[in-house]
Amino acid sequence: MEAVEKAIVRRTRLRIGLFVGLTIGALLLLAGGISYAVLVRGQDAQIQRELAWGTEHGTIAGPPACSWIFEYEGATVHTGANPPPPPGFPLHDVLATVAATGATEITTLTRNGTTYHVRTEARGDTVVQAVFDARFQLSDRRHLLLAFSLAAVVGLLAAVLTGMVVGRRAVAPLAEALTRQRRFVADASHELRTPIAQVHTRAQLIARRARNDGAATNLDDLERLIGTTRRLGEIVDDLLLSARLAAAPADREPDPPVDLTALIGTTVAAEGDRAAERQVTLVLDVPGDPLPVPGVESALRRVVGELLANALAHTPAGGRITVTLRAVDDVAEFVIADTGKGFDQADARRIFDRFHRGAGAGDRRFGLGLALLQEVVTSHHGTIEAEGHPGRGARFTVRLPTGRSPSATGRAARIRNLRVWQLGAGT
Repeated sequence: MEAVEKAIVRRTRLRIGLFVGLTIGALLLLAGGISYAVLVRGQDAQIQRELAWGTEHGTIAGPPACSWIFEYEGATVHTGANPPPPPGFPLHDVLATVAATGATEITTLTRNGTTYHVRTEARGDTVVQAVFDARFQLSDRRHLLLAFSLAAVVGLLAAVLTGMVVGRRAVAPLAEALTRQRRFVADASHELRTPIAQVHTRAQLIARRARNDGAATNLDDLERLIGTTRRLGEIVDDLLLSARLAAAPADREPDPPVDLTALIGTTVAAEGDRAAERQVTLVLDVPGDPLPVPGVESALRRVVGELLANALAHTPAGGRITVTLRAVDDVAEFVIADTGKGFDQADARRIFDRFHRGAGAGDRRFGLGLALLQEVVTSHHGTIEAEGHPGRGARFTVRLPTGRSPSATGRAARIRNLRVWQLGAGT
C-alpha cells in the first residue's frame, strides 16, 4: 500500500478509536454527573427534613455531634442537652430577625472547614434554630467524586483501547480495498500498455503510408488518432506509475546520486526546439558544479520535464520561462517560473489533487500529472509548492535533500519504490 494511503488508514483508525473512546468517556462522565447530582439533591432534601423535624420537635435524628438545637426567648438562648456548639453559633442576628418578623429563615454557611445548614423559625413565643453540620455528607460527596474520577480515567483508557480495536477492525476492509484497487490499476495498466502501443504504432505506419502514397484524404483523422493513442498511452503510464510508487523489492541497492545540474540542463535543452517554435524564451540558471541528490534519475527527470512542459503549455508567444537551481544548506531547490496564464492562489493546493482540472486546462491535462509529481517528490523526501496569480504566471518550487540525514535509511527505502515504475514502464 502507498505510504500516503497507509497514513490515511492510520489516521482513520486513530480517529475512530478516539471518537469511540471519547463517546464512551462522555457517557461515563454524564452518568457520573447525574449520579452526583442525584446524591447531592437527596442529601440536601434529607438535611432540610432533619432541620424541619428539629425545629418542630426540638431534636434532630442525625448524629448528635453534628446537630444543635437553640431556643430563643427574648434575650435568653437555651442550648438544651446539645453538645457545645461550634464557634459562631447560634446566629443571634437571625434569631432576632425571626423573633421580630415571624418568618422562617433557611441559611447555609461555610466555615470551620465544613458547611452548616441552619433553619430558624418561630414556634409560639419561642424561636427555634436548628443547625446541621454536613461534614459527613461532604465526605461522601468527595469519596463519590474520587471514585467516579478513577472510574472515568480507567473507563476512558479502556474505551480508547476498545475504540482502537474497533477502528482497526472497521478500517481493515478499507485497507484491503485500497490494496486491491492499486493492484487492479497496476495490472490493468500493465496489460493495456502493449495493445495501446501497438495501436499507436499501427496508426503511425498507416499515416506514413498515406503520406508516401499522396492519399491525404484521411491524413488529418490519422494524425488525430495518433495524438489520441499517444495521450491514452500517457494516461496508462501515469496510472501505472501511481499504482507502483509504493511497491518495490526490498533487497535492491539504492541508486547512485543524481546530478541535478546535468539533469535539468539536458531536460531544458530537449525542450529548446519546442520553446522556439512557440516563441517562448527559456532561461536556465544552474550552478557550474554538479549538485547530486539521492534518487531515481528517470523519476526526477519526469518531474522536471512535466513541470517544464506544463509551463510551455500555458505560456503564450513572447513569454518567458526561467529555470533556476541552487543549493540552500542541505537542500537542492529548483524553481520553474513562467509568465503564462497563471492560476488563482486559492487553488495552489488543489492543483495537486488527482483529476483536478484548472481553468483553461484544455485537452492536455489528464488530472494525474501534478498529483503524480507530488508523489514522486514526496517519495524522495522532498516538497513541491505552487504559487500563481491569474494572468501573471505560475511558479513551482521543488526542494530535495542533498545529503544523508538520520532518516536516510527510510528515505532510501522510499526512493527504491520508484524503480518499479522503471521496470513496469520500460524506462
